[in-house]
Amino acid sequence: MPSTQIREIAAAQRLDNVRYAIRDLASVADEVTKQGHKVLALNVGDPNIFDFKTPEHLVEAVYKAMRENRNGYAPSPGIPEALEAIRGDAARKGITTIQDVFVTSGASEAVDLSLTALINPGEHILTPSPDYPLYSAVLCKLGIPVTPYDLNEDDGWQPDLIDIQHKINSRTRAIVLINPNNPTGAMCSRRMLEQLAELARRNNLVIFADEIYDKLILDEDEKHQHLSIAAVAPDVPVVTFGGLSKNYLAPGWRIGWGIVSGDATAVKPYIEGIHRLLRARLCANHPEQYAIKAALDGPQDHLVEVRNKLRARRDITVNWCNATPRLSCVSPRGAFYAFPRIDITEGDDVFVKELCRAKHVLVVHGSGFGQKKGTRHFRIVFLPDEPTLTAAYQSIGDFISERYK
Repeated sequence: MPSTQIREIAAAQRLDNVRYAIRDLASVADEVTKQGHKVLALNVGDPNIFDFKTPEHLVEAVYKAMRENRNGYAPSPGIPEALEAIRGDAARKGITTIQDVFVTSGASEAVDLSLTALINPGEHILTPSPDYPLYSAVLCKLGIPVTPYDLNEDDGWQPDLIDIQHKINSRTRAIVLINPNNPTGAMCSRRMLEQLAELARRNNLVIFADEIYDKLILDEDEKHQHLSIAAVAPDVPVVTFGGLSKNYLAPGWRIGWGIVSGDATAVKPYIEGIHRLLRARLCANHPEQYAIKAALDGPQDHLVEVRNKLRARRDITVNWCNATPRLSCVSPRGAFYAFPRIDITEGDDVFVKELCRAKHVLVVHGSGFGQKKGTRHFRIVFLPDEPTLTAAYQSIGDFISERYK
């Protein structure tokens, strides 16, 4: 047998900038766990590892589907009853120009397919900074440079319209809007949505509206109601992302969806492109799709308890942040994240790693989501119960006072 030299198999160069800060910290947590310590994870937005449970009627719907042998392939866009339920929920949100609906393996796949179906080499998509790292990861995978626009911390983390205007050019295809935002918990005002829509309208842009947390609104008053940008601007091409993971406490089922709205003629070729990709990957999980109608058309009682818990935990978090030296925090309006600013000279990535090693509390560095130059933040997931959060915040406060005297 001839001898051959074994060569290293290199990963694609376009993956060099793919990062997922939320899970990339796992190696630090593993290091601490191997030393015999229990790590309190405030880094992953999984409600089911805390005191939240998937509603029973969703579980029963999936179980029934499995027992009835709905275990083969589903139609590529999704099963009809799920698509009908998604359309109905979108209509209740005020979206009147629905042109297409499709079901995916989590909202993450809906994002991936929708961006892939739109963008060409040499073009770009504007993404918020800070943002959920999925968007930059997908763009890097496609070989598209990331073009972030600022969110203004001094204005409750609202999009910076001037920065967006400066970054729109002839190669811009879309704007990503995460509302409520991950990692800040901010929610856009109607006026902001109208202005963003006008920018999209004038520049022939698609809006990708990530609304996965749209039912987890923590301030119940008229000023802070969630509004879908697709409802505010029915003529603008919008892809609205949703799913079962957060509102319906089933992240492990990996069921999400996309809703394409806007002018029918304008979006028709784009929808055809999305469906080519949907067919190529066969289908989303089949039996779990039977939970969609149960979720959207069934009882919503669990949301009252979920919001009450999150509101109390948000308040504990914000009060602690704003009472702790070196910290300040804009109060989140939705979801279950806070994004406090920390006044230190070293990088926030160093801060979170050393915090985990010293106090066994794991949060995520703000630089993993993007932030303005010269600022430092970290993201807190405030899903644990109040005693757990109080203990965690005591540990973080002690670490700050010990390390930054």
